Amino acid sequence: MRLETFTLPPISPDEVLVRPIYGCWEGNMDHALRRSPVDICTLRGEDAVVIGNAGVVRVVEVGENVSTLQPGDDCIVFCNGTWDAHGYPVRILGYDAPGTVGVLAKTTKMHHRQLVPIPKESRASLKQWAAFSLRYVTAWANWRVAYACWKSQMDGSPPKDQFVCAWGGGVALAELSLARAMGCSVAMVTSKASRLALLSELGIDPIDRSGWSDASFEKEFLKAVEAKSGGLGVSIFVDNLGIAYKTALKALARQGVITTSGWKHGATFANSRAMECIGRHIHVHTHYARYEEGVESVRFAHENGWLPPVPEEAYPWDRIPELAEEYAHGRLDSYFPIFTVNEDLLE
Repeated sequence: MRLETFTLPPISPDEVLVRPIYGCWEGNMDHALRRSPVDICTLRGEDAVVIGNAGVVRVVEVGENVSTLQPGDDCIVFCNGTWDAHGYPVRILGYDAPGTVGVLAKTTKMHHRQLVPIPKESRASLKQWAAFSLRYVTAWANWRVAYACWKSQMDGSPPKDQFVCAWGGGVALAELSLARAMGCSVAMVTSKASRLALLSELGIDPIDRSGWSDASFEKEFLKAVEAKSGGLGVSIFVDNLGIAYKTALKALARQGVITTSGWKHGATFANSRAMECIGRHIHVHTHYARYEEGVESVRFAHENGWLPPVPEEAYPWDRIPELAEEYAHGRLDSYFPIFTVNEDLLE
């Protein structure tokens, strides 16, 4: 990471000039700094890239074709960088989409469909909306598909009989919160004492793996699943890590769904197609969301209080390298580490 000054070209008729207020550090930023699984500078054919695709920005200027936004509006970043004919993301803003400038810039510009206005009457903090912008939108879109897949085979099963389990970070937490709101039984795996306490506060059954060795992990986890599911297994398993993929498959119930929208610790896995067919397991893979899903998720969050628990303190601009280092080594307690960009715009 290094600090540089650059000049943005004028906005086009469909673009919006914005100043980021808060950002939320997330996995793609860590991938970018580690240049793994891809080197995005090489991929984009650019010498340097300004990363950051989760946050809240304030509108400064709008292009002549933009009618949905006006100067002074606060928006979440909707980080679909380039999209296909159906609106699904192909590349991500502030990551692998060529020419895009992320929220680690004091001023940047975005297409108007890369911004979703925050409801003006929202009582949630801008820090919460910054954390919401990537993880919760991803969770909304992924859960919509995963639950539809479960219902396609188990439409007669009421939510109270469904056990949803996850390991991972903020996206997994967001999906479990949705499942709990629907009436499902939910549980999440972690080893951090602070996260165990947070999960309990949120009504998510914590599974404490801190005492499990690598050798005993699978045995202990499957034992916990058996106890919490009444021996039926996991209806929907949210796995955005890939650290124990085969164990997750073993934990699935018949007709179970394993769903992922990320690949933090693994991008390629093998499985027994025969056993997955016999178990009638459905594998769901999604990548972020369509713009309409972003709008829907913001509306639902505003109306139902489906918002992330964020830390009181945000990392100031000059401590962002420290934040990156803490995240890379797994030393953060919060699922949603927040940093500031333009301090003069803070609440």
